[in-house]
Formats: sequence, C-alpha cells, structure tokens
Amino acid sequence: MAQILALDTSTDACSVALQTRDQTLVRFEVAPRKHTKLLLPMVDSLLTEAGLRVADLDMIAFGRGPGSFAGIRIATGAAQGLALAFETPLVGISTLEMIAWRALEDSPEAEYILAALDARMDELYWCCYQVESGVPVALHEERVSAPAEVSLPREAQWIIAGSGVNYLPSMPKIGLQVVGSDAAVYPEARVMLRLAQREFNAGNLLKPEEAQPVYLREGGWKKKDEQ
Repeated sequence: MAQILALDTSTDACSVALQTRDQTLVRFEVAPRKHTKLLLPMVDSLLTEAGLRVADLDMIAFGRGPGSFAGIRIATGAAQGLALAFETPLVGISTLEMIAWRALEDSPEAEYILAALDARMDELYWCCYQVESGVPVALHEERVSAPAEVSLPREAQWIIAGSGVNYLPSMPKIGLQVVGSDAAVYPEARVMLRLAQREFNAGNLLKPEEAQPVYLREGGWKKKDEQ
C-alpha cells in the first residue's frame, strides 16, 4: 500500500487525508472561504501525527475539479508546492467521482448515481454513474449546464448526491426516477485515497509541473455575461 497524501478544497469543505503503511488519518471541516488558512496546517498536523515527512510520501493526490475555481486552484497549487522539492508524483482526482463513491457508502444498494455540484451562475457540474461490481463507472463525460438540461441516460432508480440536489425542482427531465437525494455529500480526501491508490497501481502519475485543475466551464473564473 502506497503512502499517499490527499487534498481537497473544491467545495465549502476542506479535507486532508493521509494513508500510511498501517493507518489512515483524516481532517475534514466545512469552512467556506477558509481553505487557505486551514489546508497546510491540516497537512502538517497529519504528517506530524504519523511521524512522516513529505519526502516519505509515494504520491500526493488532489481534487482537480470541477468545483469552486478558487478552491481547486488552492488544492492544485498546494499539491504542486509540496511535491516539487522531492519530485513526488501527483494525481488529480475528479470531485464528481468522489461524490459518487461517497454516496455509495451511504446507499450501498444504489445502482445509479447522479453526482451534481452547484456551479453557481444557475448552472451545475454533473455526471451520471452506474455501479458495477461495487464501483461507480461514469456513463459520460463530466458536464456543466443549466439544471433544466440535466438528463439521465437510463430509465432506472437514481440517487442524486452533492450540492446540486438543491436544484432538483429545476430538473424537469429527471422526473420520478430519483428515489433518494442528499445535498450534504461533499468530495472528501478520505474517499480520494482509494481512487489515488488505484491510479498509483496503474502507474497514472503526473510530474508536479503537469498537474492541472479541471474547470469544465470555459474561462472558468469569468462571470456568465463575460464568457
């Protein structure tokens, strides 16, 4: 098992997790606009508790988006900064995939999951997943659109997770197929560790300078009338 540090600041939640040879340590706090103050102290706390240095890590994983423009920049920049001195490999993990995995923990019987995040400006980041052998598998590329454009690729019973749940009344194409919803599901660094280990085993590693956030929305930071 690889020693992996995972960081996520893509939503209002700030989370850090550390996987060592024999334990997993986690810090998680919902703290809007406080990520820059919380993230590195959380990292220092976990490394100190585990008795490790950055040089001891096999990989650093970060939530690469989609999500808050500022948030995913914070996690990407922090991961790059920590990795540069030791050329530690990086991997970017989808925030929507993390939400799908987190939703599956709460609803292990689920077969179809719509992961959706509030993208502001009356839009959503979203992706549909089918659970195959206990693994959420994306049915299409991640998308950004108005809630009214969200559609489900299969007629089945779906659960929807993430802050996009708040837009459910504005999703007429979904109809009665949604049988469960939870707006309080966040991307979590703890969940990211599992996905990062998968990427590590597959050799899908990035050099620090290759790490890039994923915005989905062209011109990510711009106001809607400026795009």
